[in-house]
Amino acid sequence: MADFVHLHTHTEFSLLDGAASIKKIISRVKELGMTSCAITDHGVMYGVVDFYREALAQGIKPVIGCEVYMAPRSRFDKVYEYDSKYAHLILLCENETGYKNLSYIVSKGFTEGFYYKPRIDFELLSEHHEGLIALSACLAGEIPRALAADDYEKAKKIGEKYVNLFGKDNFFIELQDHSLPEQKRINPQLVRLSRELGVGLVATNDIHYAKKEDAKYQDVLMCIQMQKTVEDSDRMRFETDEFYIKSPEEMEKLFAYAPSAITNTAEIAKRCNVDFDFETRHLPSYKVPDGKTAWEYLNELCEDGIKRRYDEVTPELAERLRYELSVIKNMGFVDYFLIVWDFINFAKNNGVGVGPGRGSAAGSMVSYALGITDVDPIKYNLIFERFLNPERVSMPDIDVDFAPEGRQKVIDYVVEKYGKDNVAQIITFGTMKARLAIRDVGRALNISYAETDKVAKLVPNDLNITIEKALNVSQELKELYDNEPKIKELIDTARALEGLARHAGTHAAGVVICSEPIVNYMPLQMNDDVLTTQFVKDTVESMGLLKMDFLGLRNLTVINNTVKLIEKTRGIKIDLSKLDYDKKEVYDLISTGNTDGVFQIESAGMKSFMQELKPTCLEDIIAGIALYRPGPMDSIPKYVYNKNHPDKVTYKHELLADILDVTYGCIVYQ
Repeated sequence: MADFVHLHTHTEFSLLDGAASIKKIISRVKELGMTSCAITDHGVMYGVVDFYREALAQGIKPVIGCEVYMAPRSRFDKVYEYDSKYAHLILLCENETGYKNLSYIVSKGFTEGFYYKPRIDFELLSEHHEGLIALSACLAGEIPRALAADDYEKAKKIGEKYVNLFGKDNFFIELQDHSLPEQKRINPQLVRLSRELGVGLVATNDIHYAKKEDAKYQDVLMCIQMQKTVEDSDRMRFETDEFYIKSPEEMEKLFAYAPSAITNTAEIAKRCNVDFDFETRHLPSYKVPDGKTAWEYLNELCEDGIKRRYDEVTPELAERLRYELSVIKNMGFVDYFLIVWDFINFAKNNGVGVGPGRGSAAGSMVSYALGITDVDPIKYNLIFERFLNPERVSMPDIDVDFAPEGRQKVIDYVVEKYGKDNVAQIITFGTMKARLAIRDVGRALNISYAETDKVAKLVPNDLNITIEKALNVSQELKELYDNEPKIKELIDTARALEGLARHAGTHAAGVVICSEPIVNYMPLQMNDDVLTTQFVKDTVESMGLLKMDFLGLRNLTVINNTVKLIEKTRGIKIDLSKLDYDKKEVYDLISTGNTDGVFQIESAGMKSFMQELKPTCLEDIIAGIALYRPGPMDSIPKYVYNKNHPDKVTYKHELLADILDVTYGCIVYQ
């Protein structure tokens, strides 16, 4: 058996076209004895990092690539009559330069060439082909298309154009055989063309699913994409069930007439060596006033801020500030804090409502001194190491709430300050969760809405529920599955597609700020009119880029409007950062449950809990919000009882008394 590598592979990130998850593809490749595999999704690079990680985890060498769409004229031409018939081309990254070029090309396909699909053109390839290996692609490639139209000379001219650009060692003629008559007809001409051009052949299978028997699931997936049913005759479909991960033996047998097409796949894979760097951070630098370093400027801002925050800066306060600053400096986050301070300062100075602080950042005195948060960490005995720990080196995570109507203003400010190429929002993917998969598949199989709805509603509405779990817990669902063939087909198909990425969107809050053009690290795309990364937030962070959460919080608008109304009607100017949190009347009102519109305590469950708890201080409300979620909820009766019977509070050890006294002996916080 010769070494063979699949170099034309579509994963689930060829959205609603590829019917196999990355994990499933890599597992099958390994099972069949292959040592390498490429990822070449349609026009995107969404899955390349996940593919890279999964491949390495299973001992498979990953080859990073993409099947790009070539515009018939320029990528800027967008006239339906001439520009709707794009062609395919496989591009594989030979090295880091190739990865950067592919990332750039794919990004431009979205930002400049998008017309039905993200299209590139020969001009882009001419400028950014270094480090890339090209394959002539499937029947939708320019060369196969010309041959299918019986125009050998045109095919040869196209081939010469690509050979002149990439060089004879970096352009290959692709052979495929999915039992399609057209492929069998043009393959001898492709062999002749490779000989006349002096370039190598490469055998591929246009993989869209893992196993042959998965073809029916991919067919349903295509129906979901096109909003058709399997019974529709006027729909696009794959003509055979040969688009699966074939074994090296199957490929050798198919292409026995061209053995070099098999061996060349392994040679190409050996040449392709791209590694992702998950160790280096790429934080942007903050431009400080002339004559100062970032470290000096941060210290200056903190010293001014702590004097504003506290009537007297005691030695203990000064020491806490000094300690935090030293940790921030040693961990390399000086510029990070200046960047966050700057855009929050901009928001406050430009009438944009900003939240008082969210998450562990409120445990930092530096955050408090800079005005990033408005929560005194000393008063509430908050721990800085919960936010930044010298023994756990990870990026700090400061989530910031903005009034929704001003959020975009702050993002625009960041884009202007750091450059439009260096700032982007973050992509997110909707997946085919259990109920959605059933509904999608039901439509595609032309099962009535009533029947599909009934089945979907039998899946419990629990967090992380799967169809498999639902069959185990819902007796009625299991009976339908066992006794009705149509429902069995529905559930089996939905189960096969469950969890696959379904569509791309924009993350509600995530923004990336980089020290150089983001496209040097990852591809970008347009979601409507928003520039986003093609990698999700966890991948963005793992690659060392600065990810901020700019959250839009409607309650801030309500609060700001209320403050303005009070000033207008009563002449009273309220400073939200200096509110008195010991007003008995406020806690009495909360205890009545009359809290419609009050952030975090307006749900029916929280209203009932507040009536039962009868909070008397802010700590009670903080603890109540922390308790009212799955798991900690079990401690609510004990918490309420201990609050009303403080003499009954006991501690398993006296050292816990100082820690648990504010929560009446209950362990509430992490």
